[in-house]
Order: sequence, then structure tokens, then C-alpha cells
Amino acid sequence: MKFIASLTIQAIKEIYQVELPENVVTLQETRKEFEGQLTIVTFPFTKFSKKSPELTGAEIGDFLVANSDDITSYNVIKGFLNLKLSDLFWFNLLNESVLDECFGVIPKNGKKVMVEYSSPNTNKPLHLGHVRNNLLGYAVSEILNAAGYDVIKSNLINDRGIHICKSMLAWQKFGEGETPQSSGLKGDKLVGNYYVIFDKEYKKEIGALRQEGYSEEDAKKEAPLMKEAQKMLRDWEAGDQQTLRLWQKMNEWVYEGFEETYRRMGVSFDKVYYESNTYLLGKDLIEEGLKNGVFFRKADNSVWIDLSDEGLDEKLVLRGDGTSVYITQDLGTAQLKFDDCHMDQSIYVVGNEQDYHFKVLFLILKKLGKPWAPGLHHLSYGMVDLPSGKMKSREGTVVDADDLMLDMVQTAKNRTEELGKVEGFTQAEKDHLYEMIGMGALKYFLLKVEPKKRLLFDPNESIDFQGNTGPFIQYTHARIRSVLAKGSYDPSLSKILSSELHNIEIELIISLSKFPETITAAAEDLSPSLVANYIYELAKLYNKFYHEMPILKVEEELLKIFRLNLSAATAGVISKGMRLLGIEVPERM
Repeated sequence: MKFIASLTIQAIKEIYQVELPENVVTLQETRKEFEGQLTIVTFPFTKFSKKSPELTGAEIGDFLVANSDDITSYNVIKGFLNLKLSDLFWFNLLNESVLDECFGVIPKNGKKVMVEYSSPNTNKPLHLGHVRNNLLGYAVSEILNAAGYDVIKSNLINDRGIHICKSMLAWQKFGEGETPQSSGLKGDKLVGNYYVIFDKEYKKEIGALRQEGYSEEDAKKEAPLMKEAQKMLRDWEAGDQQTLRLWQKMNEWVYEGFEETYRRMGVSFDKVYYESNTYLLGKDLIEEGLKNGVFFRKADNSVWIDLSDEGLDEKLVLRGDGTSVYITQDLGTAQLKFDDCHMDQSIYVVGNEQDYHFKVLFLILKKLGKPWAPGLHHLSYGMVDLPSGKMKSREGTVVDADDLMLDMVQTAKNRTEELGKVEGFTQAEKDHLYEMIGMGALKYFLLKVEPKKRLLFDPNESIDFQGNTGPFIQYTHARIRSVLAKGSYDPSLSKILSSELHNIEIELIISLSKFPETITAAAEDLSPSLVANYIYELAKLYNKFYHEMPILKVEEELLKIFRLNLSAATAGVISKGMRLLGIEVPERM
């Protein structure tokens, strides 16, 4: 619709002798109760016309009709100029643009962006919270790539620290040599079990010390298990070979488990960083900041930054004994990532409980004068709740990602078989379909909500074949493919129809034409929900068209081909849009 904005600018120049940029022209769909398809808001132009919005609209409308064969008529309602475009315009838009295989492919912009997501701990399997993180990070990466960016998907694995030592120590003390092979458990689940065992045994020791008269705080410090875990961490940092061998063995179990989960989830990474390689980074930046007066040293030798001018407080960046804190290693890792990839933007997909941390991190890097610091962005997202309440890793009450995916696929199987949608399928085709529907339901439910919002995940609601769900969209795609299989469509059709287009057909073409701008908006906002809800509205509109307009039974051959082309274009956009969300759509169901 760019030509309308250009022609409007030309109208203003010729009628009012004023030159304006195209972005001042606001185009929107005409409201259903008025005649027309596209509306120009004329209020901004009254300052040049010195006339009412109605007269201004009429003057611009006369110019547009006189200077474009595509604009057939107009009407003005208050400050809104409603335009009616020719059937030929919509016909050509469908055949020359939307049906093109490259429709929705935005040219490369020369900018490079890194999206860091997942960031698991190697002391437990991935859970529902990680699922939202992974799906969000992957979808944002795919959308940015579609919007013309070169994207690097990265993962920073938290593979060291006291929480890792807790699992290691519990396995050493209570494991009796258990392995993934001997137990039949995935490695990440096995290690996660020992994290839970540590917590249970630790609580027993705290209880015993409390009986002896210790305070709660002292009991937690003096519990033998905690002291042993702290010693194990010191041994690890000192390079003790026995500790390192145990650490490497248990981490390998976890990585094998993670890979299996990632494969089923359909996410991947271009670069993987490990905290064990990055936790010492950042100390050079602290020294640099001390020399430049960004940081200051206190009497106990600890290093701090004063952020009170920015409305924050003082922040510790290095302990008095010279050891790192989280912010130290994050500073170093940010520098490492930039040195590796030289990206224009670096996006951290991390839950909103870390909002303050990233605010501080980015501020420090700006104060250190890093030229790439303005390109850092925290994609903060809300937590996922369940009808049963919050999850706690230590107590083993988390919703395991693998169990969740398995349950979703089983539910998809049950629902699909109840509806009798798998007649004539082989067992392999059925299994693939159940996987598609179950995973599609899960992904769509978590991605249709704007990232910043907290959400309540209801598995039963997510797998409904009606409403704003993944299965509804998948079923719509399968319905279209079924229609196309019964009729021959021709994307190269060039003859105009003898009959007029119906409003629903024009609505559908308008909706399809918005796909590229939806991708651009979703990339700018880092919000896959824009794509998800666009695809839902498109699927809903197609179903209305399907029920109101005969397709295969229409007598006029050209009209049949046109409607099949319209169906093919819709299936193409649904498939492309869902792919950006990491969701497969079936050919039949």
C-alpha cells in the first residue's frame, strides 16, 4: 500500500504546496460499517489546508481518484478518508506479491545480533520455566533472521558453583555408583535427583543442629553437608583432579540429557559458552575501571561502583579477597561474546527476576565506555504458573520439561483419536501427527502471550481444536491443503475475473499482505506474540471465507482458480508464520 502514501504526499504537495515525508501518512483498514477498504487519517493535514478535516479529505480524495486507476472511489467521514480500491488491484496484489515464494522474505540489513537463551544449570533437568525461555529465544531468533538480521543463537551453561557441587556431593555420598545406564534415567534427571537428595539430607542436619540449640542461621552454616559442598567447590577451583573428574563425568551425563530435550523441543544453538570457562573473566575490566575512576576500592579491599546518580545504589563488583561475584563474570562474558562475534546487538533472554541485575550490568558497561554497550538488551519475560501453584527445584516439585512434552503429545493423541481425525493414517504418520499437535499446542500457548506478561499454563486449554490455539491453526492449514488437493490452482493466473470480489475475499488479501510488516514489528518489539496472534486472526478469517464462499463447487473456472490461489496463499503464510514460532503444520489431519 506504499503507493497510496506516496500519492497522498504528492497530493499535499500539489494542492497545498507543502513537502512532507511519507511516514506522516497514517493508513488503516476501513471500519466495517463504512464503505471502502483503506482509510487515511486527514487531521494532520488541516494545518496546511486551513480547512475542515472533511473538506481536506475531499480535496485529497479527488486527487487520488484522478491520479490512480487503482483507487475507484472515496468517502469522507469526519477526519477519515475512506478509499475503495479496484478489484484488479487486489487481484494483482495476490498473484504478483502474496503468492510469490519469496513473500515475507525481508532483505538482509547488514546487522548482526546475538540472542542468548536457555542458560541451564547442570544440576537439574530443564523445567517448564526453561521451556518458555527456550521457545521464546528460538522464536525471537527466527523472527529476527526473517526480518533481515544475521542471527547467532547462543547458550551460556551454568556448569559450576555451589549448586553443582551439591549434586556432586550427594551422588558421591548416596549414589552407590548409580549411572544413567544402570538406572535407565536420562543423565540430567539422575543428577537432578541428587540435588533434591542433598536438600533433604541438609534439612535433616539443620533440624538436628537446631535440637542442639543452634540458631537457624548458624545451623545452616554449620551443617556438615554444606561445609563439605563448600570444600568441594574450593577443591574444584584449586584444580583438584579427583573433583574435576567427578564434575566432568556428571556434567557429561547432563549434557546428553539436555541434547535429547533440545531435540524434541526443536531448538538449537550456534555457540555455547560455559561458565567454567568464563567465571574468571571480568577482572581485567575491573582494573580498567579502577584506573578510569569508574569503580572505587573500600577499606576491606573490595571494589564497588556508585550508581546513586542513576537512581540505584552502590554495587559490589569484586570481593575484598579478589574473588569474582556474578556481575564480574557477566562483564567479562559480555566482552568475550563481542570479541568473538562483533555483533550490533546482544539480547539476553532472561526472566524478569533479573531485571535489576541487567540494568546494573548494562550501566557499568556504558560507564566503562564500551562502544557496543548501547546494543545490549534484556528481553525480560514473566514467569509461568500452573493451576497447582509455583515450582521449587530443591523440593523436586518442578514440572519437568520432558514429562510435560510427553504429556502434551499423549493428550494430542487422545483428543485426535476422539475426534476421528486419523482415518487412513499409518502408525508412523499418526505418531508424527501427535508429536506435531502436542508440541504445537505447547509452543503456541507459551508464545501467543506478550513476553513481559506472567502466564498461567493450562495444558487442557492449550490443546483445544477451537479458539486461539496451535491445534486450531494446524487444523486450518490441513483443511486448506485438503481443498487444494482436490482442485488445481494456478499461481500464474493473469486473467481478471468477470465477477466482483466479495468483501471477505478482499479482507483475506489485506490480511495476507500484512505478513511482512508483522514480521518487522515482531522483530522490533522482540515479541513472537505478534506473529502468533496475526496467524490466528488469519486462520479465523480463512475459516469464515471457507464457510461463506464456495471454492470447488463454483461454476466459473477462473473464479475457482482465484479462490484456490487465495487458499494456497493463506496456507503458505500460515506455514511460514508458524515456522517462525518453531511449529510444524500438518498436510492432513
